[in-house]
Amino acid sequence: MKDHLQKEVLALLRENARMSNEKMAELLNVSIEEIEKIVAELERKKVIVCYTALTNPERDGSSQTTCLVEVKVTPQRGVGFDEIARRVYRYPEVKTCYLVSGTFDLLLEVEGESLKDIANFVAQKLATLDHVLSTTSHFILKKYKHNGIVTTDDEDPPQRMPISP
Repeated sequence: MKDHLQKEVLALLRENARMSNEKMAELLNVSIEEIEKIVAELERKKVIVCYTALTNPERDGSSQTTCLVEVKVTPQRGVGFDEIARRVYRYPEVKTCYLVSGTFDLLLEVEGESLKDIANFVAQKLATLDHVLSTTSHFILKKYKHNGIVTTDDEDPPQRMPISP
């Protein structure tokens, strides 16, 4: 029962990190004290590592540029990809770092004040690291959906105009 309740609490918090313990208790039909205990335990065990706000980049006044960077690396004996990943994710420009399967090894989400800032980071810091073989950058032009949440004002996607002969 406890594992199931923990999963339910996590699901509610993923949907709305600001949901009160009272509301979760009401929705899950348990006491507020039980919710408080579960949330405290999840935080203590680092299951919950952060609470954050997802903003609309077109409205939040941010001038941040975001780029997805594919990185091909040579794994190191004894530590595989972990050591190079650790060096990479310590850069403040790197917001997300994944080990992935496929033609490259690491997928990074990098943020900077401008396209030039990110290009300089990739060329001067990232690409020069030992064990980095190559990088490919994809600049984010527009975010339509992030973490399951639609971030644009578009109610309906644009429709193609009918073509008549």
